[in-house]
Amino acid sequence: MPDSNPCDGIKGQAREFCDRSLQEDPPLPSQGGGITDGASDLVKDMAKGLAETISELVAPKNMSAPQKPDDWQYGPFLWLGQHLSVAIFVCVVVVCALTAWQGAPRLKQLGASTGWTLVAVAGMASVPQAVMLLNAAVSSAFTAAFNSNEGTLFGAIIGDLEKGGDAGNPLAQLLIISALVVCMAFAGLVFLTRQLGVLVIVCMAPVVLASLARGGDTTAVKAWMNKLLGLLFTPFALLFLAPFVQLAGGSLVLDAVLLLAADVLMIRMIFHGIPWVGPRLAGVARNAVEARTTNPLVRAAMRAGVPDVYEQENGPRGWRTVPTPGRAVHQDKGVLLAAYGITQQPRPGRLTTASTIAQVEQNAARTAQITEARRQARADHSQRGGGAQPRTPGPASPPPGARPPGPAPSPAPAPTRPPTP
Repeated sequence: MPDSNPCDGIKGQAREFCDRSLQEDPPLPSQGGGITDGASDLVKDMAKGLAETISELVAPKNMSAPQKPDDWQYGPFLWLGQHLSVAIFVCVVVVCALTAWQGAPRLKQLGASTGWTLVAVAGMASVPQAVMLLNAAVSSAFTAAFNSNEGTLFGAIIGDLEKGGDAGNPLAQLLIISALVVCMAFAGLVFLTRQLGVLVIVCMAPVVLASLARGGDTTAVKAWMNKLLGLLFTPFALLFLAPFVQLAGGSLVLDAVLLLAADVLMIRMIFHGIPWVGPRLAGVARNAVEARTTNPLVRAAMRAGVPDVYEQENGPRGWRTVPTPGRAVHQDKGVLLAAYGITQQPRPGRLTTASTIAQVEQNAARTAQITEARRQARADHSQRGGGAQPRTPGPASPPPGARPPGPAPSPAPAPTRPPTP
């Protein structure tokens, strides 16, 4: 046997076959339950492996975000945030010195700026480690709550594969495995969006915290924390399915339906993950699914997970403008600039010429495809109509509402004058 066992990464019954293949004289496998039991065990091992993979993707223990302040990803942003804080504090000191005649208000402003600058600089250095500890806690809690017993979704699926009502049905087993594979694909998208979002938000932390040095304006910091905590606690959205697990009643088909609901929740998490990136990844996933299937149930599920978002024009009757990903980025940038005291140019509420042109260019391929399909349909219709015998024109029928022709009415007699007396 070599020092490193190549079978270490294999789990379940397949590990036994791998170990036996490494022996010089491998014994024959036991024929206890026959081929059916062996295939059933392999299906159970595959389902367990898929469930573990989904849990690791949705709530990973390690993240791509920096773990230490001196990390090469976080170091430049930390340097920028610290220098911004010092520069803002120096400006406040200069302004307070030039306007010292105002007395107590300037001293109060100087004290607030000093305290918040120290808080901002100390917070910048502690953000990476705090995020990593919080992510580890979320991962442990999610793993314990989502895969602990048969009252959870994956625990119920594993239990139904062993002793469910349709545990021996190959079609039900194939259905649940297919649902797990699709669920794993969406879990991969959640992993990508969540990792990217946390990395961007953590790296932006020093720039956001530096806005506190101006005087303690926490608006930008609150918005930053809401997005960070929303991304970190995203996996707990799947726990909403826990009350419905008992309704499945040991049926693998109903478990597959719950997995479809889990897919909708995960694609919704992608959509609301981070502005600009999340909606575009979710839109790509929806377009890929709709291009490969015509099932109305699957299309309805994708529309529920990735709703259509349009930027409507504000008309005289008060149409509201729906926030789009670009508008969300603009709003977040406006919050951060406002915390620094910079006024941002407001974005127009009506659709501009540039946005209309971009929308037309985006839908050009689909419009051309629909136009070509209509032209082809008209050509086929005209060819089918040209081979038929022409009909002999008959007498023209009167239009509806017209009177049928009849004898002309006789003219009324002319009035006579009475005789003169």
